[in-house]
Amino acid sequence: MKRIFKWVLGLLVAAVLTGVGIVLLRAFQMRSGPPLKPWHHALAGEFRARDLTDATTLADYLAFEDAVFREMNEKVLPAAAPEDRTLLNRYWPDSPINPERYPRNWNRTFELSPEAEIRGGALLVHGLTDAPYSVKADAEVLRRLGYYTLCLRMPGHGTVPGGLVDAKWEDWRAAVRVGARHVRQKIGPSAPFLLGGYSNGGALAVQYGLETTSGTGDAAKLPRPDRIILFSPMIGVSPAAAFARIIARVGDIPYFEKSRWLDVLPEYIPFKYDSFPAFAAQQTSELTAEIQAGVAGAVKSGAIAKFPPVLSFVSLVDSTVETWATVDRLFAHLPQNGSELVLFDLNRTSVVRAFLKKTYDAQVAALFAHSDRTYRLSLVTNAGPETRDAVARNAGPNSAAAEEAPLGLSWPMGVFSLSHLAVPFAFDDPLFGLEPDMSVDYGVRLGLLAPRGERGVLDVSTDQFMRINCNPFFPYVAKRIEGFVSGK
Repeated sequence: MKRIFKWVLGLLVAAVLTGVGIVLLRAFQMRSGPPLKPWHHALAGEFRARDLTDATTLADYLAFEDAVFREMNEKVLPAAAPEDRTLLNRYWPDSPINPERYPRNWNRTFELSPEAEIRGGALLVHGLTDAPYSVKADAEVLRRLGYYTLCLRMPGHGTVPGGLVDAKWEDWRAAVRVGARHVRQKIGPSAPFLLGGYSNGGALAVQYGLETTSGTGDAAKLPRPDRIILFSPMIGVSPAAAFARIIARVGDIPYFEKSRWLDVLPEYIPFKYDSFPAFAAQQTSELTAEIQAGVAGAVKSGAIAKFPPVLSFVSLVDSTVETWATVDRLFAHLPQNGSELVLFDLNRTSVVRAFLKKTYDAQVAALFAHSDRTYRLSLVTNAGPETRDAVARNAGPNSAAAEEAPLGLSWPMGVFSLSHLAVPFAFDDPLFGLEPDMSVDYGVRLGLLAPRGERGVLDVSTDQFMRINCNPFFPYVAKRIEGFVSGK
């Protein structure tokens, strides 16, 4: 027994030393990476969880937002060095992609109201490194359905990527509480309240739903959502995200300051950060752990039976979050309450299929085979192996039988799948669309970029341009939102 103990202890020591060695090696490598810029440092005026009280209003929250944008404009933008004064740097004041130049800066919180009477209200929460712009198309759908919609900027977002060096998930939770109270106050006590989120915002929506379902502590005073809509929700992330805590702590040493960043990239997107700090990855690990503990607790107590209906849109392949975590760690535990999972398949034309690393045939078949499934399952897939035309393969709860419905939509040429980024964006998005609305100009058409040339020439990896950022099936997304909101 003593020999086994020594052997196990030796393995643990070796693993720790190996991990420390890897972290230190990475820290030294990062020192030779791109220099940090003024926008890689945090701003002082952000809203924090400690600022939340029972009396905090949206106006109070927007005062913090005004202050942090003012700080960015006064301290960061004027500090752009000569080498940073390029057309594709959003932090050069004269750049055409500087969002402060637009008639409306979609990095900031905004509201959309229906032209006629308000039938309900919605709070939409964007993803990590994103801005309220990422849920704008979905907010427009809800406005057409008569919903007042608040698209709330989360602390640390929309200004500088350095804002994510110290923004905690508890700060985002506090902001969601402010937004939820405002929407309920705006629409009155009886109108339906919908909560939606994209990626990290989806995680926050689920976490809020779990808290208000439990009805204990501070959450007992919060408005409960009647329905929840999720886009590429962050229910699970790679276990490696937990490793980010160590990386972030090494970055606290001034000599290794660059080590706190997982990516230091040019900032060429007006409404999204490209650089990414390790601390933000740490927050995703902590938030998803909170969700999984919350689901387990709700199942054990029976409170999950009161969880609101959920409509979730996910891509079968997703390199940012774990798609199957949405299935196994959330939907598998939901009551039969009208929830629906919409899964966007790979493009399964025979030519594309020949190039696929993995087909996921067994996983998809198993998902449909569960006759005890409590939710409606919809798979957006090819009508056949020789066509790009798409159908929705639908199976109701407690049923393994599926029916197909044509969508009148098809896979664009050259597109082999959706992505984490694509799900909530319209195909004609002016910035990310493959067929962009040319009447709106944000200084660049990222969806049209398809660079060709030699490797290692561009300042940005070509992988960034290959990843699709819009959804060719967005009309179907809008249709399913309409059906979900109306209870159909």
